[in-house]
Amino acid sequence: MSTPRAYWTGHIRLSLVSFPVRLFAATSPARTIQLHQYDKNTGQRIRYQKVSEKDEDPVESDDIVKGYEYEKGRYVAIEDEEIDKLKAESNHVIELTQFTDAADIDPIYYDRPYYIAPDEDGVQDAYVTIREALRKAKKVALGRIVIANKERIAAIKPCGDGLMLETLRYAQEVRDAKKFFDEVKDDAEIDDEQLELAQLLIEKKSKPFDPKAFHDTYQQGLMEIIKAKMAGKEPQAEEAPDDDGGNVIDIMDALRKSLEQSGGGSDSKAGKSGSRRSTKASGTKASSSKSSSSAKSAKSSAGSSKSASKSASKSSSSSGGSKSTAKAGAKKSGGRSKSSKAA
Repeated sequence: MSTPRAYWTGHIRLSLVSFPVRLFAATSPARTIQLHQYDKNTGQRIRYQKVSEKDEDPVESDDIVKGYEYEKGRYVAIEDEEIDKLKAESNHVIELTQFTDAADIDPIYYDRPYYIAPDEDGVQDAYVTIREALRKAKKVALGRIVIANKERIAAIKPCGDGLMLETLRYAQEVRDAKKFFDEVKDDAEIDDEQLELAQLLIEKKSKPFDPKAFHDTYQQGLMEIIKAKMAGKEPQAEEAPDDDGGNVIDIMDALRKSLEQSGGGSDSKAGKSGSRRSTKASGTKASSSKSSSSAKSAKSSAGSSKSASKSASKSSSSSGGSKSTAKAGAKKSGGRSKSSKAA
């Protein structure tokens, strides 16, 4: 396997310590399917040419120069050599001027990562010393680097057995987030149980990051379409899921269902937590309904007992039976009344 070409070569310098290094791109563009434009009538590719603005005639590369337009149609020409001399030292030297905690750098400022490799065998000692010093101090080294005629902030930190450099964006390159979050309230009240459900859902779906678990489904689908057409078949596109983004939903209900789908189960903490709010909200109404129902039942039973007592007494008198029958009926109805009160 051939060694990749170095993206940048130069020195890292810390005070009087300096050693040569090479930078290699830590990432590579994802391999994507290239779609070209072509003339459907002739099948010929469509090409783009550099043409002059006025007559649209093609311009040779040797006749194209860089310049700054200070007035409409008037330029100050800038030569590549002049740009190279502008930052001659930082073109080939990364001067470490500051050290900071990694947590102090907002991730939005990180741009591109590069692996730093020592350029000569004799500099291993200095290279490893800087690496271990940064690791023990838990710091990131900051400096400047010029890559592709553009000066960037360089952040250097340990990476496995070596060092990694990440270019950082300048403050003016990062948009102020506040204007995008104006409608988000700082003091918005959140239901405790609702928050607990969300936390349980996050906990349920939490696991170590594995980049291999994620796939470019767009590229895979595009290749399936291409293969189907090459085989003379009609591509079978999957139906897109329903978009309910515009519908207002009950967040509590949605969180509960989400937990169930992820294997939370109704007997889990989430199910119990989710039911509390419903129980509290309907508790007073349920209690009132139960009390009213009990009262009606007791009243009905009492009325039935009174009627039974009269009937028993009347029956005893008309048949000449003993008073014991009436007493038994009254005792029996009294038992019912007592039972209904207990209910």
